[in-house]
Amino acid sequence: MPRERPGGRPDGFPAATPGDTAAGPAPHTRTGSPGRHRVRAWAELLRLPALFTVPGDALAGTAASGARPTSRTLLAIASSLCLYEAGMALNDWADRDVDAVERPHRPLPSGRIRPTAALTAAGALTGAGLALAAGTGRPALAVAAPLAATVWAYDLGLKRTPAGPLAMGAARSLDLLLGAAATTGRTREALPSAALLGTHTLAVTTVSRQEAQGGPHLPPLAALATTALLTRLVTRRPGTPADGRRHATPRARTGLRPARWPDPEPGVLLTTALGAVYAATTARPYFHATLNPSPPLTQRAVGAGIRATIPLQATLTARSRGTATALLITALAPLGARFAKKVSVT
Repeated sequence: MPRERPGGRPDGFPAATPGDTAAGPAPHTRTGSPGRHRVRAWAELLRLPALFTVPGDALAGTAASGARPTSRTLLAIASSLCLYEAGMALNDWADRDVDAVERPHRPLPSGRIRPTAALTAAGALTGAGLALAAGTGRPALAVAAPLAATVWAYDLGLKRTPAGPLAMGAARSLDLLLGAAATTGRTREALPSAALLGTHTLAVTTVSRQEAQGGPHLPPLAALATTALLTRLVTRRPGTPADGRRHATPRARTGLRPARWPDPEPGVLLTTALGAVYAATTARPYFHATLNPSPPLTQRAVGAGIRATIPLQATLTARSRGTATALLITALAPLGARFAKKVSVT
């Protein structure tokens, strides 16, 4: 999902950051060996804790296509991670002049990493991501190529235009489709899940564009409504009428036998529970930002929207009968939150 911080700076392509806060961890103080400083500088540049939000895309896409994860899925995840980190490095390279004024502690303006090194890393990671996707076949490469193009277009120009949120939503959708294409060679079945995930990313990015100075009430209100709609859509059981009512069977209507409905399957219960977690993660922060769209409350709402990406990925996976995979995705949230306390994701 999109990750924009004050001043319109995104963190790679749409990404969610579990455990993130508006302020993030405090800037690192130089202590220890030079080698350790260099490793930490690159960890900060690439915002490594945010990587925990990436695997759920490919896993959700695989589940939506009706398949189980395979070695091809792992290659798709590796490709997504490379393209995501390419966006992180490219983002700091593109914003190095702005960061020199607003965030001088970042790796590039502080001199801990040279701009040419960051740009080279972005190019190398993009190449690696495309190569990994190609390793699973042409269908995956056909998705990874426009994903990489979207990442570069966003970082180098679109992020400060009205098309920015759309680009971020498209990138997150493409990342989900990459998992489906790599695993099965098909993407059609995964299009609905990709649209839902992309819509969530679009809403969060729209709110994030006003987190530095505050703004109108409409963006957080629209994001709150979007969350409610998405929760409804992802938790609705397949075959349930649009009005949500269960219609009696012909036999039940004749009075020959009372209608009985089977107990919910474990997957249905898990989908409902994860959907509730998704809604609960964002509802209060979005509501508070709607009442008072000040920078602190807006930043809190953005952080909540980013964290909600993981339970949304898990919900999409669970509703596609990927119960075990959904639980795996859910487990990534606390891991990401733990690492986010050590390395800043902003």
